[in-house]
Amino acid sequence: MSSTDARRADADPPRDGRPPRVVHARPRGTLLGPAFVAAIAYVDPGNVAANLTAGAAYQYTLLWVLVLANAIAVLVQYLSAKLGIVTGRSLPEVMGTRLRRRPLRLVYWGQAELVAAATDVAEIIGGALALQLLFGVPLVVGGLITGLVSLGLLLLTRYRSGRVFQTVVIALLAVLTLGFCAGLLFAPPSAGGMLAGLVPRFEDSTAVLLAASMLGATVMPHAVYLHSALTRDHHGVVAEGADRARVLKATRWDVVLALFVAGGVNIAMLVLAASTLSGQDGTDTIPGAQRAIAAALGPVIGVLFAVGLLASGLASTSIGAMAGAEIMKGLLHVQVPLMVRRVVTLIPALVLLATGISPTWLLVLSQVVLSFGIAFALVPLVVATSDRSLMGTGVNAVGTRIAGWVAVVVVVALNLVLIGLTVSGV
Repeated sequence: MSSTDARRADADPPRDGRPPRVVHARPRGTLLGPAFVAAIAYVDPGNVAANLTAGAAYQYTLLWVLVLANAIAVLVQYLSAKLGIVTGRSLPEVMGTRLRRRPLRLVYWGQAELVAAATDVAEIIGGALALQLLFGVPLVVGGLITGLVSLGLLLLTRYRSGRVFQTVVIALLAVLTLGFCAGLLFAPPSAGGMLAGLVPRFEDSTAVLLAASMLGATVMPHAVYLHSALTRDHHGVVAEGADRARVLKATRWDVVLALFVAGGVNIAMLVLAASTLSGQDGTDTIPGAQRAIAAALGPVIGVLFAVGLLASGLASTSIGAMAGAEIMKGLLHVQVPLMVRRVVTLIPALVLLATGISPTWLLVLSQVVLSFGIAFALVPLVVATSDRSLMGTGVNAVGTRIAGWVAVVVVVALNLVLIGLTVSGV
């Protein structure tokens, strides 16, 4: 980097011991893109299981959960992106410096890695299910194929500063959007049912459990950890002034557009299930739902649905591996090659597939695990982006701070209810 386009900031070692930052006078590369990569996490196979189950069992009743979750996701993903742009550090890196005692860092790392592992399991299972639906491949073999393809995708991160990987992931996002939304052309949802579904309510305690699963599938903790790293690597630390304002404005659009697509896909899955699967036997599993969709709307729609599931699994499993690597690097200062990490995290998913447990149920449970990790990502994120000593003029405005804490309260309250229901044996 030449002296004409960059300058050193934090020349004196900061009090928290972090390395000096390089502040770029101008943002690098295109302004859009990182949010679309992070958005893949919001349409992973766990979402498919949670949304189809909710739509088939409760029709449009839980639509409001998706709308609320997506609104929260827009806020937290923007805060995560802003943290990376303003500070040049990811959320795990920030937590790595703030948690000075190693035992605390290890505990925090443990829960974050558990979230990443649950994500990996869901994504491998989803890819395996898709390959079984499309080609009759056994689940374990399908899981292995999904893992190997994800290894190939991760290799693309080495080319052109990750731009090739970003392009491929966005292309997969387009494919899964087509696959999951095509059915709505032949089975339009009920407008009245959708409006009624925007009124917050729970029909029973099982609906609360499903809502927590949907929340865990939509507000993804590992995407919160990763997005700050994606913007850090994409833009660098942009110097305060007009350039930073331009990048932050573009980032807001990036997040809104990406999550508009992801949220639309999630809503499409729920309303498709509500309009075609309600009251039908065997639709409590993804294979059963796919067969019912094919029977109701034709084999082409059934194949497109399976293709969408495959694209979802292939793209999101790469994102999960990247998030786990960033979590370990930021909190423990240990950098494990992405290829090695992908191989290691593939093993638990293959073992679970070999047990014969319902893959759809495993997907729903993985999202419940994710919901427990949300607060551990959201609370530090809101605290960090509201810290003027860390963020400077990029600190959260009062309204943003309030919205962030309201989101945290809603998520934590739902998780407390979920714990109570789980303990009581629901």
